[in-house]
Amino acid sequence: MAKMRILSSLGDTVVEWDTEKATEGDVEAQKAVKEAERIFKDARARGATAFKVDAPDKPAERIDKFDKTAEQIIIVPRVAGG
Repeated sequence: MAKMRILSSLGDTVVEWDTEKATEGDVEAQKAVKEAERIFKDARARGATAFKVDAPDKPAERIDKFDKTAEQIIIVPRVAGG
């Protein structure tokens, strides 16, 4: 099960999807992937940065496009200094 964590001042929100089921044609799984992609695009449009994390022993990789095959995506909102 893949997941995306959207960080915010209220904590983090987790969105999950099953890539394997979506590939096999499961309608609900495909809807979950589309919803995750929509959330990803909305966050990026607001200036958030996204990272793909595939294994604990590997460094996170910054991504600009949604990757439904990623084990985990972490979205960090834009931070304003002052």
